[in-house]
Amino acid sequence: MSTNTRSTGVLVQPVEETRHEDELARGLRASDENAFAAIYRRWGPLVHTMATRSLGDTHEAEDVTQQVFLGAWRGRAGFHPERGPLGAWLVGITRRKIVDALAARTRRLALADSVAHGAGPSPPEEAAPESVLDRVLLVDELSRLPRQQRDVLCLAFYEDLTQSQIAERTGMPLGTVKSHARRGLHRLRGAIEQGRVRGPGA
Repeated sequence: MSTNTRSTGVLVQPVEETRHEDELARGLRASDENAFAAIYRRWGPLVHTMATRSLGDTHEAEDVTQQVFLGAWRGRAGFHPERGPLGAWLVGITRRKIVDALAARTRRLALADSVAHGAGPSPPEEAAPESVLDRVLLVDELSRLPRQQRDVLCLAFYEDLTQSQIAERTGMPLGTVKSHARRGLHRLRGAIEQGRVRGPGA
């Protein structure tokens, strides 16, 4: 469907498209799963593109995209058409989920950096057992990463290099750097989430 353009160059949404969006919005409010599937098909690519550009990782972007639409479905009662179009509402959710993903990434990197350096004060006596266990598991898992994964993460943690800078520094293709970083972080996260206990000889 084509989009009209005013002489000013501003894109104007056709009346038919606006009506279709209104129908989807009503379907969402009515918990119509078919309407929600149509919403996902229409705005899913936009959400994924926004997440990819902000996070620089397609796998994280896929996670964020799923979280956005899961959040939209769960929070559908909070959508009010009179406050703005459906697309703008979804974009707002996307931005919040991207911020959450970046914050979670920062926390993971900070924890790994702190543990790897042995920096910072010892955990207070009243620290939650889960926090202590996380640190032990993370130290253990860092030591078990394949060398290239560990090297990539160390450059990111210690020298605060971007993935592009790591590729230039190491001579690895950017895709390889992203793959090592993703697999390394996934393994570190899995160690904490699964609570794996290893022997003292690690």
